[in-house]
Amino acid sequence: MEEEWEPPVPAGYNDANRAFIQGFMARGTLTFAEGQKLVAAILSATEGETVDPQSITQDTFANFVRTAREAVEPLDYDIRSSRDQIRNGERIWAFINAHSDPATQMATTHTPEEVAYIKRLMDLMFDEYNTVRMEVMAVDEGQALKASRPSKRRESQHVNGEDEEGQPSTTASDRGLKHSEVLSLLSSLVAEGWLEKSRAGFYSLSPRALIEMWSWLVATYNEDSEYAKDWQRIKFCEACKEIVTYGQRCGERDCTIRLHDICQDRYWRTRSGEKKCPKCETEWTGNHFVGERAITSRQAYQRGRGGRANGSGSGSGRRSDLEEAVAAQQEAAADEDEDMAEA
Repeated sequence: MEEEWEPPVPAGYNDANRAFIQGFMARGTLTFAEGQKLVAAILSATEGETVDPQSITQDTFANFVRTAREAVEPLDYDIRSSRDQIRNGERIWAFINAHSDPATQMATTHTPEEVAYIKRLMDLMFDEYNTVRMEVMAVDEGQALKASRPSKRRESQHVNGEDEEGQPSTTASDRGLKHSEVLSLLSSLVAEGWLEKSRAGFYSLSPRALIEMWSWLVATYNEDSEYAKDWQRIKFCEACKEIVTYGQRCGERDCTIRLHDICQDRYWRTRSGEKKCPKCETEWTGNHFVGERAITSRQAYQRGRGGRANGSGSGSGRRSDLEEAVAAQQEAAADEDEDMAEA
């Protein structure tokens, strides 16, 4: 009789390590403060005396994380970390599936129609609203609702049940979601830790999602051929080399240098305070943004918010803030191209 296969475990692996993995999996993500509480609770139970969370050092937590990584690696899981781009750069550790795409992972908890919608949402964030002129990488509720059903163009591309590369596709049978179902799904994705919703009402990928989807985002939205242009949809911080979806960009439109807000002070100190783009040497003003601020920092947005607060500009037919900003950008681009042609 063949013995059942058991994954190898690291040296010294014990019940405390096992409990840490179970607790981590249940939470999905941990900050250091949350990790201190988890490790303290585990040690209190295993050692029979109360352990103060504040007594758990970075080294102790790092040892638990390292042992957990070694234990789960044979099962195609991993623990990776990244800094939160928005909340003071706090480091976050995520328990992730290392070898499957997001659609496969979400298919275990969401319907095929919901998974198809999530892919459309990603396309909005990282394709339609992520351009050379405006890198938003977020959507407001209005745009999220408009993606409730597949566009006619995409339906025609999948009319034979195959995608552009001739592979079987679920789009042909995708009938979309009702608006109420979209709102419910968005709330679920926020609760599950895949999305975050800002005070301004924009949905964007959470730190956990960026950690888990890093490779997929690059493979899906960046060009990897030798003929690809320098500008790519997924870009990385010049300082920490992690993905930037919220931060600052060079004022030169075609330049690819980006910085997280949380990295820029330290980065400029290393350059003796000289605030010039390291690539094109354009003066770095700090008022060209990546993320929702590409919309919310604009005067037209501020005026529109004021008008709506006073009761004007409302109604179901009103375009979303994001759509209005993108339309304004397109008009400005057309005017600029026309001026260049006349010149």
